Amino acid sequence: MEISDQQIRPPLNTYEDLASRIDHSLLRPELTQEEVERGCRLAKELNVACVIVRPSDVDLAVQWMREGGVVVGSVAGFPHGSSTTASKLYEIQDLVRRGAKEIDMVINIGKMLSRCFRDVETELYQAAALCHQNEVIFKVILENAYLPEDLKVIACRICSKAGADFVKTSTGFAPSGYRPEDVRLMRKSCHPNVKIKAAGGIRNLTQAIEAYSFGADRLGMTATTTILAEWKRYLANVRS
Repeated sequence: MEISDQQIRPPLNTYEDLASRIDHSLLRPELTQEEVERGCRLAKELNVACVIVRPSDVDLAVQWMREGGVVVGSVAGFPHGSSTTASKLYEIQDLVRRGAKEIDMVINIGKMLSRCFRDVETELYQAAALCHQNEVIFKVILENAYLPEDLKVIACRICSKAGADFVKTSTGFAPSGYRPEDVRLMRKSCHPNVKIKAAGGIRNLTQAIEAYSFGADRLGMTATTTILAEWKRYLANVRS
């Protein structure tokens, strides 16, 4: 595998450099409780940043992840972002009470497309404030598959103003997901303090390194085992 030397960021050099940027996703609706438990154990074994589970799995995930440095995250307004602000805020509060330390919330896509920017901004302000009051990381999912380029830029600016910690490319449930050009655009459009999470179709090491090189600080994925195994092989070859 070739990794470009044209990266705009410092290269990743160790296992931890990549693993510590991964959110292991366990959000598919057909996952059984046994599969979610295996996924949580795997996230702990691989020592990734966070395991993202469905809201109904948070209680058990917190128990499974009690020891170790991998935190539990969950989602709000998922996957379409069209629930009311009040229900999103209640969902966040409930998830935080249950032990979630990171929240990935879907922006109101319909409001963005309708250019109701004040409504979007107000909702994000409230959600960000609620997360930060509880020392929880707040990530906003733009779902770029549905947004034209100008609205992606405006959404990034709204998220920056509202106090989001991360802006995320996609849920993984839209017609398309991660695209390198979206990560570049988001990094350019967000305040420097706002980080980027790339997700939705990152299935190999080349894509993971590419997303990082264009500005992503977190990588949401399900192919975690495959990618980290490939990363270990790459590091071993470099050092041999």
